[in-house]
Amino acid sequence: MLNGFKDFILRGNVISMAIGLAVGAAFTAVVTGFSNAFIVPLIGLFTRGTGDFSKASYTVDGVKFPFGLFISAAIAFIITAAVLYFLVVMPMAKVQNRFTAKAEEEKADIKAALRDCPRCFTEIPSIATRCAHCTSDVEPDAEARALAGLPAQR
Repeated sequence: MLNGFKDFILRGNVISMAIGLAVGAAFTAVVTGFSNAFIVPLIGLFTRGTGDFSKASYTVDGVKFPFGLFISAAIAFIITAAVLYFLVVMPMAKVQNRFTAKAEEEKADIKAALRDCPRCFTEIPSIATRCAHCTSDVEPDAEARALAGLPAQR
């Protein structure tokens, strides 16, 4: 019973997720602190507020609505989302696209290599082991199979 739990906890993806959540929480605290220390007071100065916009509120029938807290949280969210997008998501997407593009080019080159079937003389891929037209077994091109990462013979 405890061995299953131990295996679950010690999996790499669970530990990575826990680290990501901890770093995300710390990052959110930093952004919220920055927003409350610099951005919110600047907005308060521009709107002729008290200088601390997060304390702005209005009262209706004795009920207080602290709308400044919501605006402060929204600003912190927008800053967090922008920083994560521009400093994490975009660079990772560029790196991933570079590796994916190279792999796709190699696969396209391998698939583009054609040869004639020795039985029916129609064009088939060089790495094919069976003709799609006459369904006869054919010997694949060893060089094309090696480029594709497949064994030389089947």
